[in-house]
Amino acid sequence: MRGFRSFLYMLARLLGDVNAVKRGRVGRRIARRAAGRATGRGLGRLFR
Repeated sequence: MRGFRSFLYMLARLLGDVNAVKRGRVGRRIARRAAGRATGRGLGRLFR
């Protein structure tokens, strides 16, 4: 079940990337994904 769930998340990310390319908003998407990763790492370190 875990593999299927990770596949669905990967597919959702891929579809979001394709949609961003179609709409010409790739830079905005990259910035938001980077900000989300940084926030997740910061919270992970905070609650370690």
